[in-house]
Amino acid sequence: MKKTFELSHPKIAYPRLIEATKSEIKKYLKRERNKALPEYADFWGFDCKFGQTEEQADVIHVAEINDKISFAESQAWLTFYLEILAAPTQRTKREVVDEENEDDL
Repeated sequence: MKKTFELSHPKIAYPRLIEATKSEIKKYLKRERNKALPEYADFWGFDCKFGQTEEQADVIHVAEINDKISFAESQAWLTFYLEILAAPTQRTKREVVDEENEDDL
């Protein structure tokens, strides 16, 4: 999904437009997560960008999308750009930190 969301409408209130965009994004993520995974993948990862325009878009984590939309609402933006690209991903092992070394920090 690469989309510029318009947040102005003559009949729909601004907060309702914000809720509608959040709902549309949530539905898109659910639809993408339900697609069949390739054999080598464990889950669907998402590469996301958010900004006022496509040129100003910064890379964000998928969990930050609602916070960024709320920020746009607080700044009264009339448009924002959101890019979400699904990619099959494998889980990676976390590094185990020694408890002894943890005390030294």
